Amino acid sequence: MARLFWAEIVKTFLKKRTYLGFLIVLVIIPIVELAFKAEGGRFLRMATRNLANDFFILGNLFNGWFVAYQVMNALWIHVPLLITFVAGDMLAGEATAGTYRLILIKPVSRTKILLAKYLTTVLYVVLFVAFLGVVSVGLATALLGTGDLVVIQRGILVLPAEDVAWRFIVAYILAVAPMLTIASIAFFISSFVENAIGPIVATMGVVIVLTIITVLPVESLEGVREYLFTYHMVVWQKVFADPVNWHAIAASLLNLGFYTAVSLAGAWLVFTRKDILS
Repeated sequence: MARLFWAEIVKTFLKKRTYLGFLIVLVIIPIVELAFKAEGGRFLRMATRNLANDFFILGNLFNGWFVAYQVMNALWIHVPLLITFVAGDMLAGEATAGTYRLILIKPVSRTKILLAKYLTTVLYVVLFVAFLGVVSVGLATALLGTGDLVVIQRGILVLPAEDVAWRFIVAYILAVAPMLTIASIAFFISSFVENAIGPIVATMGVVIVLTIITVLPVESLEGVREYLFTYHMVVWQKVFADPVNWHAIAASLLNLGFYTAVSLAGAWLVFTRKDILS
């Protein structure tokens, strides 16, 4: 199993499309954060204008923590697309290349082959999210330093500088969960199509439709939203509350874990029973 897993890792990371997401991050993050450095202070001053009327603000609230938080909010909706480039190709890519028969003639069960491919997908998701975090937070703090973090959600919360770093670490760890759910859905769709584009389009279609349902201010949908995985996509935001609602985080992770498990089970059912013609 270890040898099979290693073979999948090598195969995946030799493909150019594997590095597309990393390249986009390296291009987009510096542009966005340099733009924030140039103009972001105006946005923060407008957001905290009423706060400044009532409190004496000491220090610079426009710092690297603030920019890293805003970048994470702004880019998170686009990250699933980058994840599906690889996850959607894991099985469908074999059909496209006509190499299904080559991997199945090995004296290894289909379950082990599927597991090796899925673990490679998990590894990619973890590495990508970690890379995104290092580049985003690292560059932002290098450009603007650190300080208290202003969190603008339903209200304004100011977190002291010494209470911020661990929140970003935990936030990016939690961020793996929704990305893994989306990767698992793409992996599942990849198991029964023969074109790598199909899983990407289908997965993003699912994400977009469910996101619309999640954010629509329709009262009749209130009882449905919490059961959709898109409702829990920003579970990482819950870390930037004071106090942190760990029960809500656990509930979100449970929801995401359910969709991940169902997708993996579906991929296993399809792949182990599929007639391979090429």
